[in-house]
Amino acid sequence: MKLLDKLQWRYATKKFDPSKKVDQTLIDQIIEAARLAPTSSGLQPFRIIEITNQELKEKIVPIARNQQQIADSSHLLVFAAWDNYTTERIDYIYNLITTERNQPADQYKPYTDMLKNAYLNRPAQENFEHAARQAYIAFGMAIAEAADLGVDATPMEGFDSDALDELLGLNAKGLKSVTILPLGYRDESKDWLVHLKKVRHPDSEFLTRIK
Repeated sequence: MKLLDKLQWRYATKKFDPSKKVDQTLIDQIIEAARLAPTSSGLQPFRIIEITNQELKEKIVPIARNQQQIADSSHLLVFAAWDNYTTERIDYIYNLITTERNQPADQYKPYTDMLKNAYLNRPAQENFEHAARQAYIAFGMAIAEAADLGVDATPMEGFDSDALDELLGLNAKGLKSVTILPLGYRDESKDWLVHLKKVRHPDSEFLTRIK
């Protein structure tokens, strides 16, 4: 199947079969797709937390408006963005880049100086929102990869991010949760949405072509 066919197949799964677990090799591919996602200046200003612990997933359910897909999922991915840009965070990735590419340590200094001048003088909230947008790009890549692998997913924003951050200890890591992604396999006999037609805005409304 082509990717577009897989995207037609996918939907926001409403009921997972908790008895069906996703092979870890598939989960690893989904996470790798997210890791390879493009980000502004290549900073990758977010992290992914993979959760399979059932007790912890159960604790997250009430934080996420009692969405049972979290508890029934095979794996839960939490996308958490940096709470701010810092000199250390910017230097880390560019030190890694120059090391991996066998380049001089100061290869990108003019560029990193420009980044620091731009980011470090902005409010932390503005920087977090910028980082969160980068996390969303990876979030979309993970959803697409899951569909390509035949793994069901339920993209979620409906949760108390402050409560989830506290539960997972994200604040101490300089992170804030942005989105969550339960992964598993649909329970076709109990999911009311599974056989309904996928509906999107028609091309005539969705697309504007400028020639």
